[in-house]
Amino acid sequence: METTKSFDAPEAKLHFLDYWRIIRVRKTVILAVFLLVAITTTLVTFILPPTFASTVRISVQKDATDIASLNGVTAFNGFDPYWVQTEFEKIQSKLILYQVITNLDLKRKWGEKFKEGELPTDTTFKLLKRVVQVDQSRNTSLIEIKALSEDASEAAVIVNKIAEIYRDTRLRQWAERSAGGLVKLEEEMAKQIDSVSNLQAEVDGLKTTLGITDIEAQQGGISPTLEPETLRKMEAARIEASAEYARQQTMFSILTNYSKAELKRAIATATQDTLIQRLLEDHSLQEARLAQLTNTLGMSHADVRGIRDMISVLDHQIDERLIGIVDGLRGNLASKKSYLDQVTLEVWHAKSNDIHQAVLRRPYISKKRELENLLFLRERLYARIMQEKVDASLPKNGIVEIIDRAEADYRPVKPNKVLNIVLGVIVGLAIGIGLAFFIEYLDTSVKTIDDVERALQSPVLGVIPQNVGYLISEGPDSPHAEAYRVLRTNIMFSLKDPKLNTITVVSGGAGEGKSTTIFNLATTFAQNGSRVLVVDSDLRRPSLHKILKVSNSIGLTNYLLKQNSLEEVIQTTPLATLDFLPSGKLPSSSMGVLSSAQMKELIRDLKRRYDYVFFDSPPIMGVSDASILSSEVDSVLQVIQYRRYPQPMTIRAKQMIEKVGGNLLGIVLNNINMASDENYYYYSGYYYDYYSKNDDSNPDKPADGAEAGKEAGVEMKPKY
Repeated sequence: METTKSFDAPEAKLHFLDYWRIIRVRKTVILAVFLLVAITTTLVTFILPPTFASTVRISVQKDATDIASLNGVTAFNGFDPYWVQTEFEKIQSKLILYQVITNLDLKRKWGEKFKEGELPTDTTFKLLKRVVQVDQSRNTSLIEIKALSEDASEAAVIVNKIAEIYRDTRLRQWAERSAGGLVKLEEEMAKQIDSVSNLQAEVDGLKTTLGITDIEAQQGGISPTLEPETLRKMEAARIEASAEYARQQTMFSILTNYSKAELKRAIATATQDTLIQRLLEDHSLQEARLAQLTNTLGMSHADVRGIRDMISVLDHQIDERLIGIVDGLRGNLASKKSYLDQVTLEVWHAKSNDIHQAVLRRPYISKKRELENLLFLRERLYARIMQEKVDASLPKNGIVEIIDRAEADYRPVKPNKVLNIVLGVIVGLAIGIGLAFFIEYLDTSVKTIDDVERALQSPVLGVIPQNVGYLISEGPDSPHAEAYRVLRTNIMFSLKDPKLNTITVVSGGAGEGKSTTIFNLATTFAQNGSRVLVVDSDLRRPSLHKILKVSNSIGLTNYLLKQNSLEEVIQTTPLATLDFLPSGKLPSSSMGVLSSAQMKELIRDLKRRYDYVFFDSPPIMGVSDASILSSEVDSVLQVIQYRRYPQPMTIRAKQMIEKVGGNLLGIVLNNINMASDENYYYYSGYYYDYYSKNDDSNPDKPADGAEAGKEAGVEMKPKY
């Protein structure tokens, strides 16, 4: 395989001597920062006056008595970190520290020390709070109060006085709260007694007025006038009467709406009247006889006329009886209605009387319930007063207890001269070295095309802007297409032999855009009329099938493992001159298929079938597949994402390509912000301006391959 190289790649290795070189070059900055920090720390350490500390330890509990209260329960004060933190703030509050200032006459003493006379109280408070520290004793529930002062004895006096005043204040507040609460409780007790007396008089008056007996009063003041069983029976009678009336009314309504013939047919079933039934039977019998005689005798025959007269008499009797039956039903219906009204009225009167009695006695019930509530409240209030009186007389010495009183310590706690000087030396040296490396890092970063070519000793063939889509869907007139056409042109000029038509695109790390670059580059070649095949040879993380939205179930691995033929695994795309070979599923036992003889034979076969074959690959720094592809194909492009990975990584990736014998054509800079980075505007700004004007002047010009781009989402099919 013929290789063409425009640059000789230097070895880029980081060594200890490189770090030493940075330190040696930046020694002025390191030394200046080191001396500044170290000398400043030393001077401040020796200038500061010595400070002494004294600490008092106290035990603090929530408000509770030392023995059980009236209810026989001793208060349990569990550890509460929020309550302890609240006490920290109380100890440093004006309530405590103002008393310390007054008792120790700190306004005058500290005023003389600062030579300002007597200090204001607020200023003295701020100074005192600054030198007082409150914290929890390690692994205990005790509180430590520490004071710092240039006078050792003064520090001890201050913290002891703070502890004493805090203890006395807590005890005084307890006593004041108890006394004030007891007074309020006794006042409320007197009001409750008066309320109970007045309400009792009202209840007795209502009892007499309403004639409520003691038995009724014990039952709540209401003796029911209507028993539930009686009410249930009355309601049952009313319901039964209502149902009977409804039945009679329905039957009467139906019979009165019938014609005479219908009434004759229905009356026998509607009523149990024997007379009407007998008349109807006689009528039917005479009609049968008449029909029999008319068959042999004429209508004028005496027997026939006699039977007809008898039928007329029966019709008249039936009509009269039907009228009587209907009148009887009407009277029975009125009787049922009267009975229903009577029963309904009785139920209403019973309920009204019961409701009236309940309403009449409701004031008594309400007052009696209110009296019971007041009696209950008075009993609880009396018990609380007795408990408070007993609790107030119990000792409370355990609320605040001074465990360790402070003593003067004449060993200064600060400044720690040795520690300060050592820290100054270490920090100064660290800051100096860190600043030197930071400056060096800023000076050696890659920012331009010249920097890339100088560092990698390879030409930059293309610069791809940010937010690039897929040209197969955007079409050849996409604003991003020209960047790839420039890259295509540079590649064609870099290829010295037209037979060198297999190309792979590699990158040093993941996410640098090699898959997008190779797919759009292949699309550009295909749009130019060349027969192009894209092979997804990134077997571990294939992605090109997602762009085309096709299945990855069979592909390169199936062909290399001799499971499918080449015609079965190659698929077409919406672009007629562009074919696609997916990666397929990779069995865990076949990780080295790319280095097989079958792969080399495949590359030779594809070179004969297509004008250009593009192979996608994994990152060359992490997987050996990219190195294998670089050694087997004719040419290699290296994609570098702008401002993503450090310069040594990209140099190392380029060296790996060359070590396996790959023919590196050049570098593709990806994800460049053309608008914000003026270093790259000259590279493509002219094209974008010209392209926009050209579009405005030819709005109706058709775009080659536009229809193919629109169909990018259509499902792909095997080529053969």
